[in-house]
Amino acid sequence: MKNTKTFLAVVADENGEVFEHPFLHMAGMNGMCPCLPRADELIPLPEGSRLFTLPGLPPIGYDPRRKTFSPAERLPRSWGGGAIQAVCAFMAPAYTRTLLPAANYRDKRMTLPLWAYTAVGWCVEEERFYVAAARVDRNTQWQPRHFDDRKLDPLVRARLAEQPGNRLLEQLARCAIDYHCFAAKNLFFGRWEAPLPTSPVCNSSCLGCLSLQPEASECCPSSQERIAFVPSVDEICGVAVPHLEQAQHAIVSFGQGCEGDPILQAERIAEAVRRMRRETARGTIHLNTNGSLPEAVAHLADAGLDSIRISLNSARPALYEAYHRPRGYGFADVVDSLRRAKAQGLFTMINYLVFPGVSDQPAEVEALVRLVEELGVDLVQLRNLSIDPQLYWRAMGEKGPGMGMKVMMDEVKRRIPRLQYGYFNRTRESFYPPGFEGDWPLGA
Repeated sequence: MKNTKTFLAVVADENGEVFEHPFLHMAGMNGMCPCLPRADELIPLPEGSRLFTLPGLPPIGYDPRRKTFSPAERLPRSWGGGAIQAVCAFMAPAYTRTLLPAANYRDKRMTLPLWAYTAVGWCVEEERFYVAAARVDRNTQWQPRHFDDRKLDPLVRARLAEQPGNRLLEQLARCAIDYHCFAAKNLFFGRWEAPLPTSPVCNSSCLGCLSLQPEASECCPSSQERIAFVPSVDEICGVAVPHLEQAQHAIVSFGQGCEGDPILQAERIAEAVRRMRRETARGTIHLNTNGSLPEAVAHLADAGLDSIRISLNSARPALYEAYHRPRGYGFADVVDSLRRAKAQGLFTMINYLVFPGVSDQPAEVEALVRLVEELGVDLVQLRNLSIDPQLYWRAMGEKGPGMGMKVMMDEVKRRIPRLQYGYFNRTRESFYPPGFEGDWPLGA
C-alpha cells in the first residue's frame, strides 16, 4: 500500500531542536533493515506521545533522487551544514509500533535506555508528525488528560492518613508521585485498575527488566526500584478491598513494573484473594506474571482469581529463553500455565512484547497461531518492548526483515477470528464484549 502523501525524515540538531529534513523522506526499520513505511503503517502522532533524540546516532532517510536509503550526519550546506541526530517517538498507551526509528546503529556508543523506540516522520501536506504505529485498544482511560497531578497530592495525603503504617500503600504513593505510574495514581483517584505489587524477587532475568538490572549492567539502569518487602495479607486487602468495593470499573492487579514476579508469592496472594472475595464480590482480581509455576496458577485460580496475563516476547522457545533468561523453569512451564488458566475458567491473556523484525517473522507468526489455537487464549496484548533495538536484535539472532507488523496482526486475526487484540487489562464485564468476533482492533 503506497503513500500518496510526502513524509520527510525528522531529525534534531546538537541542541535537540527537532525539525524535518529538507529532502530525505521518512524511513523506518524492520529489525535492522531500513524500509519505507506503508500507508497502513502510519498514523498521526497520538496525544500523550513524546519525541526523543537518539544521542549521536545519524538518522537514515530515503533519498528519492538516488532511490537509496542514506545515513545523514550533517545537513546540506544550504541549510547550514550542522550535525544532526536521529529522532524517535515514545508512544502513548493503546498504540503498537509498526517500525523502529531508522538510524545508523553501527555508530552507537552507548546502550539506549529502556524505552520503546518508534519511527516518526513529518507529513508535508498536513504539517504534523506521523508515527509508524497502529491503535490496538479503544480504552481511553490511560490518556494523560485523566491524570492531573494537581489533584493527586491531597488524595495521596488523605489516603495515607487513613491507613498509617500500611507499607504497600506507602509504596504505591511513591509510585504515583515519584514514578508517575498511572495505575498507582488510579488507586488514589479511586477508579479503574490499581496495582498490588507483592514480590521483591523474580525467577527470570529479563534482558530488558524495568525494575532490576545488574550493577555492571549489560543493558542500562532500570526505570524504577523494585519493592523491597512482601506485604502482609492485611496490607494487601487494606489497599484492595476498598478499591474493589468503591472504584468505577474496579480492577486490582498483582504483577507490576516495580516488583519481581508475584507468582513467587502465590500462597500469600491466594490467602489475600480468598479474603477479598469473602469481603466483596465486586470488581476484577487479576494477575500479571511470567507463568513459571503452573501449579501456583491453578492454586490462584481456585482462590478466586478472575483473569491472568502471561508475558512472552516470543512463542518460540529459543527466543523466549534468550530474552527472559528463566531460572528453574522453561518455556514448557509457561505453556502449561496458560493451559491450566484457561481450563480453570480464567480470562487468559498474553502480554506479547512485540518488536518489528522479530514478532513479524513468518516462523514467529506460525508459532503464535499454534499457541493461541491450542490453548484457547482469549486476548493478545500487543505491548511495545522497551529495549535498545540493536541489543535486542543481536540477542534474538534474526537475520532479515519480517512481513511487517500490520501484515502480521491482520494475518493472525484472519486465521483466528475469535481472538481479541488489546493493550490493557479488562474488567469481568468486558471479557467477552458483544460483537467482538471479526472486529479488529478492539479494546475495552
